[in-house]
Amino acid sequence: PFRSAVTNSIISALITGERSGIPSETIASFRESGASHILALSGLHLGIIYGIISRLLSFLGHSPGADKTRALLIIASCGIYTMATGAGASITRAFLFILIREVSRLGNRHTSTAQVLMSALLIQLLISPESARDIGFQLSYSALAGIAFIFPWLKNLWPDGKGGLMKWMWVTASMSVSCQITTGPLAYFYFGTFPQHFLLTNLIAMPLTGLIIPSGLLTLALDSAGICP
Repeated sequence: PFRSAVTNSIISALITGERSGIPSETIASFRESGASHILALSGLHLGIIYGIISRLLSFLGHSPGADKTRALLIIASCGIYTMATGAGASITRAFLFILIREVSRLGNRHTSTAQVLMSALLIQLLISPESARDIGFQLSYSALAGIAFIFPWLKNLWPDGKGGLMKWMWVTASMSVSCQITTGPLAYFYFGTFPQHFLLTNLIAMPLTGLIIPSGLLTLALDSAGICP
């Protein structure tokens, strides 16, 4: 329900993955700046949905029964969202991450990002071997490989005991660089471009996306209720 057609199309892409209404020059700008992953449904989007649902269910408390109920509701909600948005390779990977994490937590088993990554990869390839040819699948798992194996090392280069805004910027930049190291060669192979300004772009775009998606969902909910913000 936004006044700008381009705004509507971008919000639609952020929430549902439907990008057909976005002008080609806008998509090109996202790609050239290193922010095209924001328009593709992925762990970023499902992670934000996961965070919203977790907060909404916080009233359940932390008893064993409450933890099981919360886990089941989170898995069901994220599963429905995954199916409703087309269950693409990237969003399916994100859902498998949530599923494995929640099941492990219920079983009191610690799982590292690398373990969850390899487990999700195995499950997805067993269910759908042809997914290996999907560009989104390759980029999604490549990005997670960077987060699992490179990001922890870069993040720990920051001196202990020093926090604040500079540490947040370092952590955010470290994650962006980690993903770019593993996805950059693939992106260049498929699209023939390498985003030179990806670091600056993601320092700005990632926090904004974390605000825009919940705000967009709230706006849609209020508009459906007849209250137009």
